Amino acid sequence: MVRPLGAPVRSAVVSSERQQPAVPGEPAGAEARLQSSLPGSGARVLAFAAILVGGLCGGLIGYAVADLQCVEGCGGARAGLGAMAGAVIAASGVAVVAVLVLRAMAEWRTIEHTGDPRAARDTRRRRRR
Repeated sequence: MVRPLGAPVRSAVVSSERQQPAVPGEPAGAEARLQSSLPGSGARVLAFAAILVGGLCGGLIGYAVADLQCVEGCGGARAGLGAMAGAVIAASGVAVVAVLVLRAMAEWRTIEHTGDPRAARDTRRRRRR
């Protein structure tokens, strides 16, 4: 549901007068915070697996390119270096995307919990200090 421009933001945290948790199982009070906005362990395992698969695919592509460029007597060293370079480049690219996705998931979870889009940025600023 989209909030109209200028409309007040509904917070998931209840006022301190009632002293009831906004969500069952969470601390009560106005200072109740999201315990952890980290993505679940399943998402982190999938990100790690994606990095490994990306590295494997990059290694295969690097090996094929190096092997195709050899005319005669190149041996396995040049193809091995091509495979290593392809694996490192591909795994690095997939790792960047995986980190961005995990950060977006963490920010989304914070926004869902608090109902305030600025909350995720404020949390990051506090951690840096």
